[in-house]
Amino acid sequence: MTRPDTPQLGAPPREAPENPDLGFGGVVAARSRRRLLNRDGSFNVERTGLRFFETISFYHFLLTVTWPRFLALAAAGYVAINSVFAAAYVACGPGALAGPDAGGTLAARFAQAFFFSVQTLATIGYGRVSPDGLAANVLVAVESLVGLLGFAVVAGIGFARFARPNPQVIFSRLAVVAPYQGITGFMFRLANARSSQLVEVEAKVSMSWRGPDGKREFDELPLERHRVAFFPLSWTVVHPIDIASPLFGWTAEQLRASDAEFLILLSAYDETSAQTVHVRSSYKADEVAFGAKFRSILDAASPDGVVRIDIRGISDIDRVAG
Repeated sequence: MTRPDTPQLGAPPREAPENPDLGFGGVVAARSRRRLLNRDGSFNVERTGLRFFETISFYHFLLTVTWPRFLALAAAGYVAINSVFAAAYVACGPGALAGPDAGGTLAARFAQAFFFSVQTLATIGYGRVSPDGLAANVLVAVESLVGLLGFAVVAGIGFARFARPNPQVIFSRLAVVAPYQGITGFMFRLANARSSQLVEVEAKVSMSWRGPDGKREFDELPLERHRVAFFPLSWTVVHPIDIASPLFGWTAEQLRASDAEFLILLSAYDETSAQTVHVRSSYKADEVAFGAKFRSILDAASPDGVVRIDIRGISDIDRVAG
C-alpha cells in the first residue's frame, strides 16, 4: 500500500514535525500490530524484565482504582489486620485478655480477641476487656501504632482521591469525513460529562499510518480551531482536508490498508481542582465514517430559553450524498 500523491504544485509546503513519532519510537511503531492508543487513553505497550514488585505502584493503584473497589480493599484490610492481631492475642494464652469469655472455648476467645482488637485499633476502649501480661500489653502497643499509621494512610489516600482531577470527556464513537466549506474535513465530536468546568481546552491530532516498507509514519493534522476558551457545550474538532492536508487523496480503503490511526491529545484546565488535565483517545481507520456528518444535538429552542445539548446523541450521524 502506497501513500496517496503529495500535494500538487503551488501548494504551501508542509513542515515536518520535530518529533513525528510522538514518543512511541520508530521500532515500536513499526512492530506494533495493535492500535497504539486505546479509546480509553491507555497504551498498548508492555514492560518486561523487572521483578514483580518493581512494576507495581500501590499508591497509583489505590488512586486510580474505582471507589467501590477502594472501599472493599480498605474493608478487607481492616478485617485482615484485626484477625491477625486476634490470632496473636489468642496465641498469648487463655489469660492474656481479662474479661468475659477469657477462659471459654477457642472460638469464643478468638471472637473476644477480634473485637478487642477492633476497639484497640480504633482507640475506642470500652474497658470490659483488658490486656494482662507483658506479651498482651506489647501487642496492644504495637496495634495502637499500626492503627494510628493505618488510619492516617487511608485518610491521606482518600483525600488524594478526592483532590485528584478526574475529567470525563466523552468522544463520539466514530469520526467522520464530512463536507466542510466546499471541501471535506476529518471530524470527531466531544463533550464534558462532568459538572466541573473545563477551560482553555486544546486539541492535538496526529495521523499514524504504515508505509509500504512496514514503517509507521506520523503526520500532525492542522485543525480549523485547536483551542476553545470555554467548553460548556460539545465541540466538533475539524481538520480541513485541503490540498496541503496529509489526508488529501486518501480513501476509506487506503486508510484501512495502511492501518491508519488518528491519535488525539486534549489538554484543559479543570476549575474544580485548579489543575491542568490531559485526556487521550484514538480512532482506527474502521472507526472513521466517510460520507457522513454529525447530527445536531443542540436544542436552542427550549421553552425556558436555556440552551441544551443531548449527550446521548453525541455519536449520531447522518449519511450525506457523496
